[in-house]
Amino acid sequence: MSAEPEVSAIAEETGQEEAKESNTLRVIGWFSVGIAVAALGIYLGSEVRSRYKFKRRTPYDFYSNAGEAQASEFGMGI
Repeated sequence: MSAEPEVSAIAEETGQEEAKESNTLRVIGWFSVGIAVAALGIYLGSEVRSRYKFKRRTPYDFYSNAGEAQASEFGMGI
């Protein structure tokens, strides 16, 4: 009779450890899914933005210095 309580105590500890491991793996899994969704959202957002900007370009965008506010030689002593 003394062996039965020990066996049930060991089984309880094993069950608790398995529950902790399961919970830990579940948290790690959901965290990984969240990070993957965030990375996918950032990638898709940048793709959509670049396509939007590409469709809205003007003829002046084809010049090499179209985006510069001032000439690069300004103030260089040339």
